[in-house]
Amino acid sequence: MLRLLIGVAAGYVLGTKAGRARYEQISSATRAVAGSPVTRKLVLVGRQRLADKLSTRPPLEPMKPIDERTTILVPQDQLRRGSKWV
Repeated sequence: MLRLLIGVAAGYVLGTKAGRARYEQISSATRAVAGSPVTRKLVLVGRQRLADKLSTRPPLEPMKPIDERTTILVPQDQLRRGSKWV
C-alpha cells in the first residue's frame, strides 16, 4: 500500500512539473499497468503467498489412506516432531 501511495505521489509531482500532457501520459500508462491481467495475476499471487505465510493454521499433509475413500490429514508440525502419526 505504501508503494502505491509513493507511486501516486511521484506521478502527481512529475505530472505537475512536466505539464498537463506529460501528466496525462503518466496517468494513462499507470492505468494500463494497473488494469493489465498480468498485474492482476501478480497481485493475486502475492496476496495468496502473504496470506499463506501469515496463516496461523498449520498446513495439513495427507497420510496413508485407510481405504480407497478415506485419508487422514495431520498438521505438518506434528510430522516434523516425530509424533505418533508417523
